[in-house]
Amino acid sequence: MGSAMATVDSDLSCDVLVVGGGVNGTGIARDAAGRGLSVVLCEQDDLASHTSSNSTKLVHGGLRYLEHYEFRLVRSALGERELLLDAAPHIMWPLRFVMPHAPHLRPMWLLRAGLFLYDNLARRRRLAGSSAIDFRNHPAGRPLRDTFRRGFVYSDGWVDDARLVTLCAVDAAERGATVLTRTRCQSLAAVDGRWQATLVDRAGRKTRVMARAVVNAAGPWAASFAGSIAPGPARHRMRLVKGSHVVVPRIFDHPFAYIFQNEDRRIIFAIPYEGDFTLIGTTDVDYDAEPSAVSIQPAEIDYLCANASRYFKRPVRAKDVVWTYAGVRPLLDDESSDASEVTRDYVLELENGQSPPLLSVFGGKITTFRKLAEEAVNRLAPLLGSNAPPWTVHTVLPGGDLPGRDYDTFVKQLAASHAWLPEGLRRRYARAYGTRIDMLLGTATSLAELGEEVLPGLHVAEIRYLQDREWAMTAHDILWRRSKLGLHVPAGSEARLDDWLRAHRTKED
Repeated sequence: MGSAMATVDSDLSCDVLVVGGGVNGTGIARDAAGRGLSVVLCEQDDLASHTSSNSTKLVHGGLRYLEHYEFRLVRSALGERELLLDAAPHIMWPLRFVMPHAPHLRPMWLLRAGLFLYDNLARRRRLAGSSAIDFRNHPAGRPLRDTFRRGFVYSDGWVDDARLVTLCAVDAAERGATVLTRTRCQSLAAVDGRWQATLVDRAGRKTRVMARAVVNAAGPWAASFAGSIAPGPARHRMRLVKGSHVVVPRIFDHPFAYIFQNEDRRIIFAIPYEGDFTLIGTTDVDYDAEPSAVSIQPAEIDYLCANASRYFKRPVRAKDVVWTYAGVRPLLDDESSDASEVTRDYVLELENGQSPPLLSVFGGKITTFRKLAEEAVNRLAPLLGSNAPPWTVHTVLPGGDLPGRDYDTFVKQLAASHAWLPEGLRRRYARAYGTRIDMLLGTATSLAELGEEVLPGLHVAEIRYLQDREWAMTAHDILWRRSKLGLHVPAGSEARLDDWLRAHRTKED
């Protein structure tokens, strides 16, 4: 890739250029900035536009990985699960999962043994252990078919995946990082012992960045990006696997989630979602097209509905689906015959020969993003002359400093101090922003002072907060990544909000 360019609109210099604004890229940028390294992060679209906002939204050890003997991965993920729940109790919380027993798929003793390992591979402080349950006297039994009489319940965690990415970027920026969204790394070349990158934004403006090291955290594009910089055989191959999900009106009204075993020995989850809905997923389908063009296929919708219907009394039909999403998971290719069996582990590939350091991230999962980021910076820091120690293990994410890390206590305090906020809005703000709610509200002491209600539940104050502090630019950013208001507002709301944003940008910018 050449280094020459016709016109440069600005210049930046940094220790580390991070390419990719998903969970791994923002996690690495946050960790590096917190160690005093100067950081520039560029993302070709919005933060969490692709894989990192299209997950099953779980902070989990990966119970099913035990069948593939991935004990090290599960142990690592289980340990991180507890740390993350402490770091962001507003956007992450414990969730109890119910597993109905289907005797012809896996015997009771095998499930019991697997759950015993899951309970004990890593220390638990916040999460309850597993236990056997009788569906005749358990609330999770009511929505299930009568053929399911026994099962198990165990603990994992839930995360708002897109907000996790955004909060990592916010933390990185507040620690000195420069975050450039909708900015593509057009070229990268080694020049005089540094990387010279040309970044181009949507308006065609170019920024030249001179970086001492580059992190390739481009997710599904990581292999092609690495290949464009250093042509030749890569040490690790990637396998792109599509995971799709459907959202349907709420099937059950208790707080438990379900994990269902399918006849093909895969599993799907059915999870309480956004109060009024149930999230069902995921599929595992090999994918070889352009990652940004990914979408669910009718056969996947049918697969998810059919397998959920095997368990629920009330059938789940394709016509019930109110929303779908799909993402491409960039997994390490371990030559598994089945896409669902491909490892969720990661590898950091560091090139530090004749060129400046280039670290590429292959694989990974949301639950281990913090540890991956720490390991990445541990490897880069000595090459950049930094001896600052790791720091993220016990540090909260923005808004996560709730009293005693207790969300319920925080909500009660908000009810007392902000009684003027309607309860639904207050709870949504508490979940999304945690203690940063005060930044959003500013000096407001009444609903009217939050400005126009542009869409139901969306006031000008929140729009401005998301624009000014969280890089939101479009209605899609606001309604589907910074929030899930898109599920709750009337049809046509996205276009209406985009019109509002254009009108007010023209008037105010």
